Amino acid sequence: MTVTITEPAKTVYDLGLTSGQVEPDFDKLVAYDEFPKEVTGRTVWTKEQLQADDSLWQYRWTPELVAQLEEAYANFEATGEPLTAINKNTWKFPQGAYDFLHNLRDEIVNGRGVAVIKGLPVVEWGVEKSAAIYLGIGTVFGYTLSQNGKGHVLGHVKDLGNDPTQIDKVRIYSTAARQFFHSDASDIVGLLCLHRAKEGGESDIVSSHHLFNTLQKERPDVVKLLVAPDWYNDRKGEQNKGQDGWLRKAVYYYHDGKVLSHFDPYFVKSTGRFIDAGLIPAMTPAQQEAIQVLDDTAQRLALHTILEVGDIQLLADTHVFHARTAYTDYAPPAPRRHLLRLWLSTPVSEGGWQRPFPDGDYLKRGGIQVDLQKETFPLDGE
Repeated sequence: MTVTITEPAKTVYDLGLTSGQVEPDFDKLVAYDEFPKEVTGRTVWTKEQLQADDSLWQYRWTPELVAQLEEAYANFEATGEPLTAINKNTWKFPQGAYDFLHNLRDEIVNGRGVAVIKGLPVVEWGVEKSAAIYLGIGTVFGYTLSQNGKGHVLGHVKDLGNDPTQIDKVRIYSTAARQFFHSDASDIVGLLCLHRAKEGGESDIVSSHHLFNTLQKERPDVVKLLVAPDWYNDRKGEQNKGQDGWLRKAVYYYHDGKVLSHFDPYFVKSTGRFIDAGLIPAMTPAQQEAIQVLDDTAQRLALHTILEVGDIQLLADTHVFHARTAYTDYAPPAPRRHLLRLWLSTPVSEGGWQRPFPDGDYLKRGGIQVDLQKETFPLDGE
């Protein structure tokens, strides 16, 4: 199967736009029998290991590093450029901050794929300065991607009052509803906590490789379904003109010697209108059971975490699933729960994993791109 990626509009910084959602290159996919029975290495971890040793995944900004972040911000602010100009070419950290982040990048890309960096003074900085420094931090890890049809590169995980039952129209991050175990359309997802909820909104994370190994032992029949490219994902109206409103994918892939995962049950469960129109098949009872087993097993294996104000959570979407509990906000005028989100690509040319997708070698691979929608950097949810 041949898929053409639309030539992106070039910005003044010549990085182009996000490639957007694409189906895998089906000729590169392999059957269950070619998958390993077990994944080994740094990417496989258990909640017990991380609970026993916080230093495996928690880090803290020292006063010296915070001062270097502020120095980088002051230098960028002096240029008079907007947030849209922040990228690897325009944002420079002093060596200490750069080395700290660059060393952490390898642990995210090739290791456990989990890090929480604690202690950014976001209350003191305010939203705009926090967002700028956060975007600058992101440049060390990868290239920012558009996260929706509006071109949001700076995303906002915040309850905007949307109805979470309208899953064919609403992205769950804009509600207070529970998010089941999933990964995002990026290589790395970052979340910066600006405000916590009154109750709930806590994070669960699991190594998708440990999950794969567990399912291989307990339910290999489920794994056989998860590696087959028979899962129809809803684009939720965020597609180019002339594109189908859905994509066909697998949950687990095996490519270039690595097992990769990508899944969001809300996008699989919201395809009813296409099924009713006879455009795609409905999930089989076995598939319905498989995603329930996947989520139940992930919940059993997951590390439960709580993000505090000023924490940055970084996760590898290639080999970590994450979930969120439902939450309740404080009554106005107290601020609502608010996380700034980044989707980042780590291209193969800079050490990222090969993927069996036609945009695998693209600089800004993944994300959600609708036609030539320009990138936007809103400072609040919209």
